[in-house]
Parts: sequence; structure tokens; C-alpha cells
Amino acid sequence: MTGANSFQVSGYGPERAGWTRLFARDSLARRLDWTILLAAIVLSLIGSLLVFSATRNRTELNQGDQYYFLVRHLLNTGIGFALMIGTVWLGHRTLRTAVPILYGVSVFLILLVLTPLGSTINGAHSWIKLPGGFSLQPSEFVKVTIILGMAMLLAARVDAGDKQYPDHRTVVQALGLAAVPMLIVLLMPDLGSVMVMVVIVLGVLLASGASNRWVFGLIGTGTMGAIAVWQLGVLDDYQIARFAAFANPELDPAGVGYNTNQARIAIGSGGLTGAGLFHGSQTTGQFVPEQQTDFVFTVAGEELGFVGGGLIILLLGVILWRACRIARETTELYGTIVAAGIVAWFAFQSFENIGMTLGIMPVTGLPLPFVSYGGSSMFAVWVAVGLLQSIRVQRPMSA
Repeated sequence: MTGANSFQVSGYGPERAGWTRLFARDSLARRLDWTILLAAIVLSLIGSLLVFSATRNRTELNQGDQYYFLVRHLLNTGIGFALMIGTVWLGHRTLRTAVPILYGVSVFLILLVLTPLGSTINGAHSWIKLPGGFSLQPSEFVKVTIILGMAMLLAARVDAGDKQYPDHRTVVQALGLAAVPMLIVLLMPDLGSVMVMVVIVLGVLLASGASNRWVFGLIGTGTMGAIAVWQLGVLDDYQIARFAAFANPELDPAGVGYNTNQARIAIGSGGLTGAGLFHGSQTTGQFVPEQQTDFVFTVAGEELGFVGGGLIILLLGVILWRACRIARETTELYGTIVAAGIVAWFAFQSFENIGMTLGIMPVTGLPLPFVSYGGSSMFAVWVAVGLLQSIRVQRPMSA
């Protein structure tokens, strides 16, 4: 290969590019979507400040070290960033060939949660305890493998030129692939993650060009399934209580409705510009439970006010906007489906997390992408950013 324009990104040509050429002129650095990258970095840094504010005085959580969660959040962000770089370097096309392995590993990990190796945290039996005090939540990585697996199946014959749209048999296969891990996660039960996966499946089907009958059929099936889950007692008592409190906020304000009520008080007290970082009375007084994870947005609302909360929403919106643009402009259906699946994931999870702090959505325990504390979530969202970047860099330079 000679010349600046002959550079080939790993996974997009017969030769793999070395690390020394990753930022060569007219190559990867120029093709990256820096808007997404910078927005994700800023969100992660804002999250670090919010996590620090929420945990610095909680000695029962930070083991007497006020920087305990801050250091770990920054470490998680750094590892996530490295995973993003590795994903771009490998390329989404290379990962496409590895989908069977990735899918098998992710299903194996969520099955481990149902064994004695599984651990319950905050009422959710969704974790695997690791040495050194670390925990792994496999359902976060299942979101990625569902997107990649369904995209691989739905786009295979279309990208090969055999079909214009996925046929019914292919759609059934894709839905079956997604259903297996979703049913296992439901047995944990981790209803919040299942809700995200359902939205991902809908987004993937819409982007694939499959018949709208499948989309409407899936919505109807999901509705009937939700009713069946409720009637058959699959959900734990605390999950049922959360939905009851959402339907009637005055049901148990000192019990199951406590989190939501305190969250709304915290956000409402912030006003336009907030009480100032580290000066929120609700946060300092430790009135909002799980404030570094599920309810991290309350720290922004109280201490940074409408301006700070609006900035977080704006940055998430920027990521979604650019991801939609990548989905629209890519030249292959596989890339379009992967990007659309990520958009559906980020959009719904962000709306659910922020919505539950405002009382307009039920409490499900979903983290706010890039902002909430948690290694598994941070790693998964940065891998998703790597997939978006990989899809973008495969386009011709003139695009």
C-alpha cells in the first residue's frame, strides 16, 4: 500500500493496519465522528463529578475513602474508552464474523447468574461476583450481542444482493436469537433490561426493512406477555410494588414510593442553576438512595439545576442525532441495523432513567448511559460507541 489514501482500517481490507498508522492523515482520525466521541467523554466526566458528589460523604459505601467511587468511575471510563478503541481497530465487519462466539459467551454468562455464582444487588439478582470486590452484570453485554446477532441474520442476504428486504424466515430466526437471552434475563428477574431489549428488537426490525406486520405483531405479543408475566407471578414483590407506586404516587410515600418522592424533591429544589456542585441538601443529607447509580440525574438536577440537567440531555441528544446520521449514511444494511439498534438502546434507557427520577416512568434500576456509576454499563456503552465509529470509518472519504 502506498500513498495517504491507500490506508485501510483493520477489518475493512485484506491487510490489518498497525497501531502506528491508526492516526495517519486521511485515515481513522479523519473518519471518526468526533462529535459523538467528545459528547461521550464530556458526559462521562460530568458523571464522575456527580458520582463523587453523591458518594464522598457516604462512609457506609465508600469504605472511609471519599474518592473511592470517583477513582473507580474514572477507571471504568478509561477501560471503556480502551474497549472503544479496540472495537474500532477490529472493525464491525470483523466482529460480524465473531457473532456466534460473542452470543454464546453472553448467554453462558447470564446463565451463570442463575447459579450459586449469581449475586443479588439492590433486589436484582443480575450480577456475578468477581474477586477484588468487583461485580459483572452480563445483561449489559447481552444488549450488544442482540444487536450484532440480529443485524447479522437480517442483513446477510440483503447485503449479498439476494434479497431486497429480510424474508419472514429470517425475521423468525432473528427473533428467536433475541428471545433466548431475553427469557433468561426475565427469569432473574431483570425487567428493566428486558424492556430495553424489547425496544432494541423493535428498532432493529424497523431499520431492517422487515414487514410492519412483524413490528405490530411484536408489540401485541409483548403486551400480552407483560400481562402474563404479571398474572403468573414471575415478578418479585418489590417490582410489583414499584409499578403500583408509579400508578399511584401517594400509595406508600414512606416506603416503596420513597425513592421517587425524594428524587423529585431533589430535582425540584435545584431551580434554574442549582445549589452548586457539592452543595445540594438532599445529596449531602443522603436522602436519595442509590444516587450514584440509578438516581444520578437527581444530583445534576439539585446541584446544577435545569441548566446542568438540560446539558446532560442535550449531550445525549447529540449522540443520538449523530448515531442516526451514521445509520442513514452507511452503505450496508448491517451497519444501518447496528447503528439503529444502538439508537433505540440509548434513547429508551436514557428516557427511562431520567423519567423515573421525574416520576413519569416506573423505577426499574436502569443506569443513565455514560453518567451512572457501574463498570458493566460503562463498558457496554463505550463498545457501542466503538461500533458507531467503526460503521462511520468504513464509508468512502467523499461521504
